[in-house]
Amino acid sequence: MSDDQTHFGFQQVPVGEKAKRVADVFHSVADNYDIMNDVMSLGVHRIWKRFTLSQTGLKAGQKVLDLAGGTGDLAMKMAGMVGPSGQVVLSDINGSMLRRGRERLTDNGIAGNIEYVQANAECLPFPDNTFDCITIAFGLRNVTDKDKALRSMHRILKPGGRLLVLEFSKPVTPGLAPVYDIYSFKLLPLMGKLIAKDAESYQYLAESIRMHPDQETLKGMMDDAGFSKTKYHNLTGGIVALHKGFKV
Repeated sequence: MSDDQTHFGFQQVPVGEKAKRVADVFHSVADNYDIMNDVMSLGVHRIWKRFTLSQTGLKAGQKVLDLAGGTGDLAMKMAGMVGPSGQVVLSDINGSMLRRGRERLTDNGIAGNIEYVQANAECLPFPDNTFDCITIAFGLRNVTDKDKALRSMHRILKPGGRLLVLEFSKPVTPGLAPVYDIYSFKLLPLMGKLIAKDAESYQYLAESIRMHPDQETLKGMMDDAGFSKTKYHNLTGGIVALHKGFKV
């Protein structure tokens, strides 16, 4: 792959075109995103996110960025964790997803300690040393330049702050990979077609998971971006992994 090309699922596309293509996918799926998450994961995504929240170390009065925060699953819980003296910033590059997140949190009475920022993870519009914690759940694989995004996250963390990356990864349980392949490439697009009326977007999502770095590669990328004490925890046999790193 040449320097001016990148992956969009299994396709090679010009680097400057990927963000728009990803945006089109999420404009398409935004209104059905929450129900599809429950259907696709049989509700297990809630357990993955609960574990992520348990690793934030958040305390009252702290400031947290939920990056690629979509419809606000993590932000909603973290708003309660930091309390009225803290702050949650829900950020997404996609306006449709951010709108759904704002509507959902407002409907649940979450206000006062939360703000919404449309931003690209590669060039985050926040000062150095701003956040105690950054979470990014199922968003990093859609970023064009992941190394640049990780450096941007490191810059805006406070010393001692932590980054949590929850993302699909590579199955490690023997025999799981072929079953997961059948599910991803046969059932996932079918569910997208039946529920969201959009098979193509869910075909892309399946492909994007396969193109995402494996557990050890992502750990190395976080180390290279400046994070310390980086480690990961496999969930559901490695279908998902939570990576954690700290800023010294």
